[in-house]
Amino acid sequence: MKRHIEIMDTTLRDGEQTSGVSFSASEKLTIAQLLLTELKVDRIEIASARVSDGEFQAVKKITEWAAIHGYLNKVEVLTFVDGGTSVDWMISSGAKVMNLLTKGSLNHLKHQLKKSPEQHFSEIAESIHLAVSKGLEVNVYLEDWSNGMRNSKEYVIDYLDFIQHLPIKRILLPDTLGVLIPSEVAVFISELVQRYPKIHFDFHAHNDYDLGTANALEAVRNGVHGLHLTVNGMGERAGNAPLASVIAVLNDYQKDVSTSVCEKSLYSVSKLVETFSGFRIPANKPVVGENVFTQTAGIHADGDKKNNLYHNDLMPERFGRERKYALGKTSGKANIANNLAQLGIQLSDQDLKKVTQRIIELGDRKEVVTQNDLPYIISDVLDSSAIEERVQVLNYVLTHSKDLRPSVTLKISIDGEYFEEHAQGDGQYDAFMKALLIIFEKNGKILPQLKDYAVRIPPGGDSDALCETIITWAHGDRELITRGLDSDQTVSAIKATQKMLNLI
Repeated sequence: MKRHIEIMDTTLRDGEQTSGVSFSASEKLTIAQLLLTELKVDRIEIASARVSDGEFQAVKKITEWAAIHGYLNKVEVLTFVDGGTSVDWMISSGAKVMNLLTKGSLNHLKHQLKKSPEQHFSEIAESIHLAVSKGLEVNVYLEDWSNGMRNSKEYVIDYLDFIQHLPIKRILLPDTLGVLIPSEVAVFISELVQRYPKIHFDFHAHNDYDLGTANALEAVRNGVHGLHLTVNGMGERAGNAPLASVIAVLNDYQKDVSTSVCEKSLYSVSKLVETFSGFRIPANKPVVGENVFTQTAGIHADGDKKNNLYHNDLMPERFGRERKYALGKTSGKANIANNLAQLGIQLSDQDLKKVTQRIIELGDRKEVVTQNDLPYIISDVLDSSAIEERVQVLNYVLTHSKDLRPSVTLKISIDGEYFEEHAQGDGQYDAFMKALLIIFEKNGKILPQLKDYAVRIPPGGDSDALCETIITWAHGDRELITRGLDSDQTVSAIKATQKMLNLI
């Protein structure tokens, strides 16, 4: 029998402490629903008690939904030793599981609370008994536990000796400042698990030294019963141990344990949280980053065709993703041939060499080249008609005035037929897209959905610098990436859009 490791996701509580991030009540509800129903984590920590009225309303929305669907015992809230104020807040919000924050190091106790261990223990016991008498389930955090084990272990042991006899369900052990290294995690966790075999211990890793995933793995190897993780590694400072990375590591390197998390949902939930939070995922972030299943070097693309020489166990299909082959100065013919094959285009060896040389030149100029640029490059290099300009943006007038909505008057041709439309929007490009949408709907056509919009100018560029706009579109089950280049940002976006229109 594999040992089950409980996964508690704290994106909505600890993750929301990421600088500049604040979820709305509806966003919190959506994320909570996906975490429990799609990702299938065991528990979620959704808020801190007493923070704000907005937080209270968000918790009420989640607990109401959870109560209807049988998830209420999986929803947890951080609370405080405050004479019962947090308990009252919990009851009013409809939450049933409280994670009581207490001091796990003598340093924190002396300098923050300025109390003796006896005083603190007594107040903790009162809070726990009050909560249980009101029908709440209690878990207990030992804040700064990692430094407590390093510098005041006797205090930690005295505390655990005391609290093990109280009516609690779990002890939560946070590396609050992200200071532990894996060897310390192994020693500290194994010592407590052996000393207190009847206590359920959770480990809560932070990532200040980029060791969150390694520390989580070491905690599991040494007997911990649960882990606290966040989507995209969100959290204070350098963040928390990232959910996707830890799950992948456990599944591949700790075969004697299991989790309930659905790997295939990791990427989609990650992208949703990225959208709601505005917290961008680095392109090279393991499992969920845009580049992690993309081969760039030509030798790697060639090796993939020869017995998958450059594959490891992190296959993209596990996470609902697919392998891609990037285009740039290191691509080589094999990489470019793979992309052409996906587009259904075949070239002679001589023509392939010409296209490869042009892509290398573009890469040397630091230009982004995507699979969807290939037909244009082929047309340019081979003087062919690989891309047919069936849609042309002929004329447009863009207006932007103070206290008036931006607007556009647009004229385009589709297969030689002319269309003109006027629209307003939240910005000039939004107005352009709304006018375009009207034209397409009148012609019974569907526009792809804009998924991502990125703008960049060369480093050190001035206000007149060329601007590159890269837009990602969802078109049925396909993803298109097009780019436009112009000194005006809106015009470069329009050029990228015209490319998309001809590709579809």
